[in-house]
Amino acid sequence: MPYPTKDGANNGFYVVELEDKGKLAKEDAESYEPYLHREVQHPTTFWETLLHLMKGSLGTGILAMPHAFKNSGWVVGIIGTIIVGLLCTYCIRLLLNAHYELCKRRQVPSMTYPRTMQVALEEGPTCLRGFAKYCPHVTNAFLLVYQLGTCCVYTVFIAVNLSEVINHYTEPYVVNQKYIMLATLLPLILINWVRNLKLLVPLSTFANIITLGSFGIILYFLFNRGFSFEGAVAVGEFGNFPLFLGTVLFSLEAIGVIMPLENEMKKPKKFMTPFGVLNIGMAINVILYVGMGFFGYIRYGDKVEGSITTNLSKSLVPQSAEVYLAQAVQVMLAVAIFVTHSLQCYVAIDISWNEYIQPKLSHYSERAQLYREYAVRTAIVIFTFIVAVIVPELDLFISLFGALCLSALGLSFPALMQTCTFWKTASRRTRAFMLAKNGSLICFGVLALFIGTSTSISKIVEKFGETPATAAH
Repeated sequence: MPYPTKDGANNGFYVVELEDKGKLAKEDAESYEPYLHREVQHPTTFWETLLHLMKGSLGTGILAMPHAFKNSGWVVGIIGTIIVGLLCTYCIRLLLNAHYELCKRRQVPSMTYPRTMQVALEEGPTCLRGFAKYCPHVTNAFLLVYQLGTCCVYTVFIAVNLSEVINHYTEPYVVNQKYIMLATLLPLILINWVRNLKLLVPLSTFANIITLGSFGIILYFLFNRGFSFEGAVAVGEFGNFPLFLGTVLFSLEAIGVIMPLENEMKKPKKFMTPFGVLNIGMAINVILYVGMGFFGYIRYGDKVEGSITTNLSKSLVPQSAEVYLAQAVQVMLAVAIFVTHSLQCYVAIDISWNEYIQPKLSHYSERAQLYREYAVRTAIVIFTFIVAVIVPELDLFISLFGALCLSALGLSFPALMQTCTFWKTASRRTRAFMLAKNGSLICFGVLALFIGTSTSISKIVEKFGETPATAAH
């Protein structure tokens, strides 16, 4: 029987070894079944994979949804979130279908996202094949920027919530948010020095528990009083819609975890069935995001902040029990995001160190390489810290990195992959339909990238220009 073994030096491929080596040679793309050739040490069940998918999408993004609805208006926000959720789900299906087909053709159990992109272009139109060798680097660049951006968002989120709590007790003296960021820098460096993620499992489990508890308390604050549409508009300003779109993409898109989750399933065919993990998980996520965005926006109106956690205690009676409960939510989520920071940063470290830096240092001793790895880990954390200090705008960060990275990784690239993968095998009519459909997705993704990114950057520059005046005031 065949058994696959991971070849770490083969850029995401799995090498299949057989007792009867001639057997695999006889298999063609039609008979080869990638799922049967995967070896997973600890395969996940249907429900475990579903929970992992939901966990991969639920984070700081959902707390920013009320502010996203402020940018779009509650009617446009509801409709827009549902449409973006459907588009994200559809593009994930395009990605996984292309991945499966390419694995059959190349007779490998699995490939990484960058490698899938490269192989797809190698199978596509002649005019695109010359770009295939550059695809892994381009894809890694987007992944790296997204992960670093997420770390910036987390750094700001921790500082914003802790500063709200600390300044409540130090009033009238106000502790600058940047000093709080500086105080968290060393702990962030130390937790990112942990090279084995298994050591963080207990902390991650604790973070998941307090995150669920925090969401429950947030729902209590949203529903413990009557709702009013005062200060809430149905349709927001058109110029702010790209900010909404970037936030929703950042919040809903889980493209980075999709392929690993499907690869780790005990029965991967159930991932994309009509009532499979993908459809159920994304449907639940869309409902949660619409609910948090709508009820959070109409609860706090135009006063809603970049993270709804900062609104919780502002409308409460000082020193009341509810104030302490709201502050507990902020501290709990700050702790949870602190732990999650190392998981997000791990991907950035893996791409930069394992794929680009470490291969060039193979002539150094193991200890020398270890020191340099710690230096890289430290530099990455410090870099995200500096960016967060320069522009500590949580809502604009979320929108910026959602528009910049996820419009490409989550929308345009999957559509391009599917077009290239089935270019040779599609009939003329099918090819024309595929070009029209996927071309529209690619254009939408490109427009979202440029318009969303430019809008976010212009808002950041505008905020940056206001900083001195605000500080003087």
